[in-house]
Order: sequence, then C-alpha cells, then structure tokens
Amino acid sequence: MNSGVAGPLTPGELAQLLNALLSRTALIEALLVLGCLSAAWLVVRLLRGAEVQPGSTWFGDRIVDGALFPLLALLLALAARWALSHFWRDAVPLAVFRLVVPILISLAVIRLTVRVLRITFPDSQLMRVFERSLSWIAWIAVVLWITGVLPLVMQELDEIKWKVGGSAPISVRNIIEGLVTALLVLTLALWVSSVLEARLLRGAIDNISIRKMAANALRAILLFVGLMFALSAAGIDLTALGVLGGALGVGIGFGLQKLAANYISGFVILAERAMRIGDLVKVDGFEGRITDITTRYTVIRALNGRESVVPNEMMITQRVENSSLADPKVAVNTKLQVAYGTDLDALIPLLVKVVAGVPRVIPENVPSVQLTDFAADGLELTIGFWIADPENGVGGARSDVNLAVLRALNAAGVEIPFPQRVVRQLPPSAAPPDTLRTSPS
Repeated sequence: MNSGVAGPLTPGELAQLLNALLSRTALIEALLVLGCLSAAWLVVRLLRGAEVQPGSTWFGDRIVDGALFPLLALLLALAARWALSHFWRDAVPLAVFRLVVPILISLAVIRLTVRVLRITFPDSQLMRVFERSLSWIAWIAVVLWITGVLPLVMQELDEIKWKVGGSAPISVRNIIEGLVTALLVLTLALWVSSVLEARLLRGAIDNISIRKMAANALRAILLFVGLMFALSAAGIDLTALGVLGGALGVGIGFGLQKLAANYISGFVILAERAMRIGDLVKVDGFEGRITDITTRYTVIRALNGRESVVPNEMMITQRVENSSLADPKVAVNTKLQVAYGTDLDALIPLLVKVVAGVPRVIPENVPSVQLTDFAADGLELTIGFWIADPENGVGGARSDVNLAVLRALNAAGVEIPFPQRVVRQLPPSAAPPDTLRTSPS
C-alpha cells in the first residue's frame, strides 16, 4: 500500500486501508495522533495563558475552536507521519495518518474561515448560514477525497465546458476551483486587515480618526490585492478587466454616483478631521455623538440611545453643527419667573453663586443671570451656564441647576408667581343696553 497521503485512494487502496485500520500497527498511529492532539492543546493553552481572549482568531473561546489548534495539530501530525515513514517504512502502514491529515486540513480551513467571518461580520445572520454551509461542504469534500470519489467528480465536471467570446473554454471545475481559491484569499485578506486595524486602533485617543482612515484604506487595498490574486489563480485574464473598469466607470458616473460620493466623502471627513469619533454633532435635525465613521456612512448615537446612520455625503454637503470641534463645552439655558417687586440686585448674585456650585457646571465659565422679559405673571430670568460632559445628557444638568435654584429661592423667601388673572365686575348702571326690540306693526 502507498504510504503517502498526497492523493486520493483507488478502490483497491481503499480496501487495503480498511484492512490496515484493523491491524495492530494502527494502534501505534492512533496513539501518535492522540499525542499530537494533546501536545497541540497544551501548547495553545500555554500560549493563550489563563486569561480568555474573546473573539480571538487564533485561540477561539475554548482553545479547540480557534485556528491555531488544528494548524499546530496538523504540523505535528505531518512530522509524526514523516518519522514513521522514514524509520518504520515497512513495519507500519500509514492508515490512520492517511485519514487524519485531510481531516485536520479541512478543520484548519473551516476554523480560520469561520473565525475571520465572525470578527468581520459579528452580527450578520447570513454569515451564520454561510458558516454552516461551508462546514458541510468541507467535510463532504474530505469524505469524497478519502474514498476516491472526488477526483472522479472533478474529472466529470472538467468535461462540462463553454466558451465566452474569444477566450479559452471555461469548465465547471475551473469555476469551482476559482471560487475556493477566491474564498481562501479573501478570507486571509480580511483576517490580515482585521488584525492590522485592531493594532492601529489600539490605544488611539487623539488621532483615532486618522487611524480609522488608515485602517479603512488598508482593508480596501488588501481586499483589492486579494481579489486580483484570486482572479489570477482562477485562470482569469486580468487584461480583460480593462473593459470591466470602463464599464464600472460609466456605472459610477450614472447609477453608482451616490455610492461613490459617500465613499469619497468618508475619506474626506477622516482626512480633514472636521468631524471626529466622539464629537457631539447635529445634522438633519438629529443630535448625538459620533460613534463610528466608515467609508460609506457615519453612525451618530443620540443621548437617549437611538442611533442614526447618516450617509457621508450628507455630512459634507449639508450644514452640520459640531459642538465638540474646537471645545467640548456646551452652553445650557434655563428660565424662571419671580414676582414683581423682587429685589433683583440682591437675587442675581445669589443665583450666580448657587449655579456655580452645581457639580457639573464649569466654575471657570461664570454663570449668567439676565432679566429677559416682563411677563404677564412676573419677571422672567434666564440662567446660562456651561457643562463639559454633554455626552452624559443635558437634561440632568438642567435639572440639577433648577433644583439648586429652587432651594435658594425658598431659603431667601422669593416668591415664584402663579398665573394671575384680573376679573373686573362692572356696576349695573354700566351694564350694556339691552338689545333693541322692534314691535310688530
């Protein structure tokens, strides 16, 4: 029996494999495989440490569901197989390793692809379906490969061909191999871009927008390069992409101009730093804090928890109020009325002192109290003050100031007037005359 594992089995070799699996020498291979798996688990456990890293591509959540465990087990299994075939070539037929190596290769591909897709698309239900489908396809391919059926299927698929224009014939096998290659290359590109993006954004405070722009540009470049490699590996002539590029340019000029404008606007926003992650802005009547800036849209989270996805083109072409561009401090106003006859010369300094003592009010920006209106029921005063943490809500700061002012007015005996109406009763002599009556003729 052939001791290698590079190719599929013929029907005769499959029968020999089944006989070898029932032999005593298969126990040695099984023990070596078990040792390889145990050693891989121990090494990954030591590398990960005691602290669990949720969402890690290499280590996973439970060691065995990461990409490093099957890859390390595969390397150890290949080393053990080489040692057996080199020192005990005639004594030990490599039956178990011929089954284990393809299984570990398939497991490594599945783990790497699944972990990368979960990091890139964490909340996508479509990716969950794709993961399960990919797992089924990979395991079925392993079974077909071991049993020797897969080469026969691929040979039949290679006979189904057609020509597109003047190009060389394309078979179904070419398409399948191209899709597999593209999936692997794009998965690696997504994984590398995710790792680099996490490193770029780690510990970013002041220049987070620039780092975000660099991460987005890096991901786009890696995906483009990965796509080019995938197309080249699939046997597609890249010179034919010149026609596709021209058609894409026409499409951008007409149907995709909005999408292209959003992408360009995203890079402009990140480059100019007119709006940064963490700024408090108001656009199109929606006010909140910027939580993320992508190449296509900006996410704004209001103080009540609602989130708005705003296209980047709107952030460029429309008027945007940025309360945090030059200074994060925000001015807040509140109004009250006091009765006519109140001594404002004594009351205004008292209110300024009381408002300045509220914890969230900035003491450096002295609060102001102004007489803004002679209202119907009393004198209207407007109190203005500044806060430095608008992300914690403006209503809470206004409520604290109102409560402090109310306690100060009660302690000073200042009256807050109720709505007043004057009712005037006319004497009977001043009553309006009765309506003239006309007597019938």
